[in-house]
Amino acid sequence: MVRILLAEDDESMRTYLARALERSGYEVEAVSTGAEALPHIGSDRFDLLLTDIVMPEMDGIELAQHAAQVAPDMRIMFITGFAAVTLKAGKAVPQAKVLSKPFHLRDLVLEVERMFGNESVSGLN
Repeated sequence: MVRILLAEDDESMRTYLARALERSGYEVEAVSTGAEALPHIGSDRFDLLLTDIVMPEMDGIELAQHAAQVAPDMRIMFITGFAAVTLKAGKAVPQAKVLSKPFHLRDLVLEVERMFGNESVSGLN
């Protein structure tokens, strides 16, 4: 099963995304800040880091850079409502996918399925 670490500071968005991904067959660990996500990256195995870019304490770009060092096989997808930071994210973590808000949950699930192909539990195996 594909495991996703979700870092999103907006509680309603975090709940909404986690629920949608879980309904699509993914295992999701949801946290509210990048700093809260850090111990999970070091101690647990996740297939995907799905992170908002603009967050208090530690932004998603810093979190992704840390994840790339500690867990280089973990894939990264940024979600953001700020067009200006999309460019910054692409430069800082070029292998990451960026999904701009607003997006439909269907688009998020399809992007995750594309990332994992046959590994995806909600796609065709």
